[in-house]
Amino acid sequence: MSLPKLMPSDSLPDSGSRPPRRKRYSGRNPRKFADKYKEHSGDAATLQKVESAGKTPAGRHRPVMVEESLAALAIQPGETVADGTLGYGGHTREFLRAVAPGGRVIALDVDPVQLPRTTERLRREGFGEDVLVAQHSNFAGLPRVLTELGLGDGVDAVFADLGASSMQIDDPSRGFSWKQGGPLDMRLNPARGQTAGELLQKLTPAKLSALLEENADEPHAAALGAALAGRTFAGTLPFAAAIRAVVSPAVRLRSDAEEQTEKSVRRVFQALRITVNDELSALDSLLRALPQCLNPGGRAAILTFHSGEDRRVKKAFAALEQSDGWHQPDEQPRRPSGGEQRLNPRSTSASLRWIVRS
Repeated sequence: MSLPKLMPSDSLPDSGSRPPRRKRYSGRNPRKFADKYKEHSGDAATLQKVESAGKTPAGRHRPVMVEESLAALAIQPGETVADGTLGYGGHTREFLRAVAPGGRVIALDVDPVQLPRTTERLRREGFGEDVLVAQHSNFAGLPRVLTELGLGDGVDAVFADLGASSMQIDDPSRGFSWKQGGPLDMRLNPARGQTAGELLQKLTPAKLSALLEENADEPHAAALGAALAGRTFAGTLPFAAAIRAVVSPAVRLRSDAEEQTEKSVRRVFQALRITVNDELSALDSLLRALPQCLNPGGRAAILTFHSGEDRRVKKAFAALEQSDGWHQPDEQPRRPSGGEQRLNPRSTSASLRWIVRS
């Protein structure tokens, strides 16, 4: 099946031998994703300005809790690491440096659009096929991938960074963004499965309410389920407006009414994204597979971004500790530092848990 051709994250679309003149860049951040051409092209001054404002440049992703992840995994030269979510490659790059010389990183990603881009970027940085093995799969497929690579006995470290990446969320053509217009899609793999819009048309109010509670702890789940289930929306902006129409009257007497409304918008989008991509089932599969994926002495670290994910990891790690040979160095998750949260607000909800196999 041919894959959809989406706009590259690091360049503007090529419209022929003589592309139209770009809009003049005023020095302020343009609203439209496609207009942020200085960010897409990697203009150093622009990137520094955007990042210093606590924002993520267009088409890029700022990895979360990198130092904490490296400390938890304690990667040594010559080891083999499985990274379940290649994404933009921020964590993967540091793992590659840590395993040198003589080690390997097996990097998985379910997104067929971002996988080749990130792989090529890391290849240009000098990480060849002997040290970086990129595979198109989500982390639920890790046991199969390791077996196919002759690593069926396990690897030395397993890492998973859950959820969508900034380059997916910010690109309106992917349908994750509630701030810019786009199709109501939200598929991490745009070549498979049903879109968020198609899912909404099929859901009953009760089922939509249930998934909003389970996947996002949404306090207005019942009202939103009744108002949104079974409906057709033209895109992300009309859908976000419909969410606001439900939540705004319910919180209008609060001093932070607008903030609470926008939080509900984010939570509803998150809950649908998780359902569309079956993310919790994939996480459960990875957690069950850890014993067969880790060598003795191996370490696993999982970076979560909402309470539903974290509860699953916490429960699974606690169950492993009840068996012989597993322990959590710290039963409380690590959180991003205050400095990281200021520089990268998208890190605010992150929690890192890790476990060691003796």
